[in-house]
Amino acid sequence: MAVSRPKALVVKGVAPSKFLGLTRELQLRYLHIGRTEKRVKARGMNEITSGGLLGGRVAYRQLATGHRTGFEPVLMAAAVPARAGEMVLEAGTGAGAALLCLAARLPGVRGVGIEVEPALARLATENFRANGFAGNACIQGDAMHLPFPSHAFDHAMANPPWFAAHNTASPDARRALAHQAGPGVLEGWIRSLTRVLRPRGSITLILPAAAYAAAGAALREAGCGAISLFPLWPRAGETAKIIIIAARRGAKSPDRVLPGLVLHDAAGITPAADAVLRQGGGLNLSSAII
Repeated sequence: MAVSRPKALVVKGVAPSKFLGLTRELQLRYLHIGRTEKRVKARGMNEITSGGLLGGRVAYRQLATGHRTGFEPVLMAAAVPARAGEMVLEAGTGAGAALLCLAARLPGVRGVGIEVEPALARLATENFRANGFAGNACIQGDAMHLPFPSHAFDHAMANPPWFAAHNTASPDARRALAHQAGPGVLEGWIRSLTRVLRPRGSITLILPAAAYAAAGAALREAGCGAISLFPLWPRAGETAKIIIIAARRGAKSPDRVLPGLVLHDAAGITPAADAVLRQGGGLNLSSAII
């Protein structure tokens, strides 16, 4: 018995051969991605690359040059203690990786990203649409001067620029913008994010371990408490170079150093890390906080 193939879409400017043998759903997805890439390139972006997050559960496009997404936004999003119906703000959204992972893990959570570079903000918006995350949005703006009223969000997260001023800046302008922190930038981001949090709202940051003292002091100065330090160990017994630090606005619980997460063992990614990075699991940093 002959197997019938779906009829190819007829789209102006697109060769029909592109669609031969594809299901209707894949034809539409291909067309959407193609249009997205044309829109992004027309708005001044460089070449973009397509990939996935959370083991391929989430489609993700990012710039081929400049800052490239690593494991940091996935782990940061996993640590946000949000629930369905709550609002989460991310500063420095980039192409939207953290908010994409958060939406995939917690359906019903609404995310807003703010990104200083207009073209990246548009790319994040396109990524949200491509994955059907209608509750997410991204706007262009400055994390130091957020265009939101006080108490507007239940949670906030960020991977702030963290290279100190004395470090050599990347020759790539976009990479330098994402990484290079001038005097007072970390403190300014924390102060700005805390202002828009409701009382007991959480703030979650992922940072180099060398920044934990400055971040802790800035959180305390901004009125946050119950500061939790969560080390990300490259391997068991090795020094943590990256940490997650979380706190809650107005909380009174003692600060804590948590066991953290070991990322690699002799076989590769540890099962615990795989549960987060590929399976979309969460990290609990906020138990017993008042």
